[in-house]
Amino acid sequence: MGIDRERLRQAARRAAEASYSPYSRFRVGAALLCPDGTIVTGANIENRSYGLTICAERTAVASAVSQGRRAFLAVAVATPDSKTAVPPCGACRQVLSEFAAPATPVLCAGAEQTVETTLGELYPFDSLHDLGGNLPRSG
Repeated sequence: MGIDRERLRQAARRAAEASYSPYSRFRVGAALLCPDGTIVTGANIENRSYGLTICAERTAVASAVSQGRRAFLAVAVATPDSKTAVPPCGACRQVLSEFAAPATPVLCAGAEQTVETTLGELYPFDSLHDLGGNLPRSG
């Protein structure tokens, strides 16, 4: 199955509209493409106790897993309040790596810039899944 990148980016942009971000005013939407073609979305949900904020990517993963979906073929992240594309944070990279392969495309779209990379490029040393296999050897 081919990946309709524009459809996935648009789903992430629409998801950003549901963002609850009264503190940062920085909306983020995420869209996950599942093997059956379903797209599951999520938006960031802030909290006045900032450490309890939930990123859009993790919201989408939680929604997907709650629906019994545990594999993703592509990820899109939309940040309409930023001119530049913003990739997933470290915590989101870790969570995404639980359900997606290193070759999984990650599409990041800001208001004026779109960047495509892979989960493996964003998270190259996935030590919990491949301890030692990707790590540089010393000596």
